[in-house]
Amino acid sequence: MSHFFEPLPLGKLTLPNRLVMAPMTRSRAKGGVQTPLAAEYYGQRAGAGLIITEGTQPCVIGQGYIDTPGVHTPEQVEAWRRVTDAVHERQGRIFVQIMHSGRIGHPSLYPDGALPLAPSAVASGGRMYTPEGMLDHPTPKAMDLEDIARAVEDHIAAAKYAMEAGFDGVELHGANGYLIHQFLADNTNLRTDAYGGSVDNRIRFAVEVAQAVSDAIGPERVGIRLSPANTTNGIEESDSAALYEALIRALAPLSLAYVHLMEFGGRDITKLIRREWPGVLILNPHATGEEAAVTPEAAEAVLAEGLCDAVSIGSLWLANPDLPARIKAGGPYNTPDPETFYGGDHRGYTDYPTLDG
Repeated sequence: MSHFFEPLPLGKLTLPNRLVMAPMTRSRAKGGVQTPLAAEYYGQRAGAGLIITEGTQPCVIGQGYIDTPGVHTPEQVEAWRRVTDAVHERQGRIFVQIMHSGRIGHPSLYPDGALPLAPSAVASGGRMYTPEGMLDHPTPKAMDLEDIARAVEDHIAAAKYAMEAGFDGVELHGANGYLIHQFLADNTNLRTDAYGGSVDNRIRFAVEVAQAVSDAIGPERVGIRLSPANTTNGIEESDSAALYEALIRALAPLSLAYVHLMEFGGRDITKLIRREWPGVLILNPHATGEEAAVTPEAAEAVLAEGLCDAVSIGSLWLANPDLPARIKAGGPYNTPDPETFYGGDHRGYTDYPTLDG
């Protein structure tokens, strides 16, 4: 699997390999603040070409799940600094994923009991775990222009905080049905102003956030994650090909560090984005056959085909902190324990064994 171990220039970094640790929520950050255990967890995985952290809210109203970390207070910055130090001490590279959840939230998560914000007042139809148990997502508050401007500013502030915390860059979460994706999709964006209706209007918020954050910290430190045609969290796109072609063409002049594409179903849009995007493309390929997760063999295949420049892998990183070494050795691989994915302590978090014990 030689393609994995070719260096890759990314912004001002050079990745020593093309194995990216995908962002994965772990819900172990009590009160939105990472613990020292998180520093151990990410430090163990510093052999990745690039680590992209779990989704991290840029503001209180952007939180979507219980015990997820933030990057909008000095206390959170100090906690994240322990994480970035642990990764850098092992010669790793790490971007924080900035994730505003939009309508995927609940008043119980917010101190003032406010409603989640979204492009339009359309509920997800889903449910979430809260301190009071499983509850329905409420109908969100439709954002006015002041709310939109504030959301852009929140992303800028979070990106600046991320630089203070020692991150090598930030990834904007424009996928999986969260706020940026909610602006893109025509079933969640029913607006009739400059942010809704046409494709050009629906991509406006994503481009504005990417431009603003790039201006604040430098485009070479900014990536964006997209998931065309992904139906997660109640999303429906009637025009995915046209939508993402327009978005990629609008983002191209910004010279971002990368686009991180989460593949959902067919490969036609992946090939379209590969043609249109002039920079680094990281692909999280969809699982094939009977496999529930992406295998090293499937990941190597998309690299060999030239569909991307690097591959992001999810659950294998959870159970195999030394994943590059295991791939070089041809395995074996630890099996992830789904019972420990969210919440809990060190079990299923920092206690998976490495090949050398």
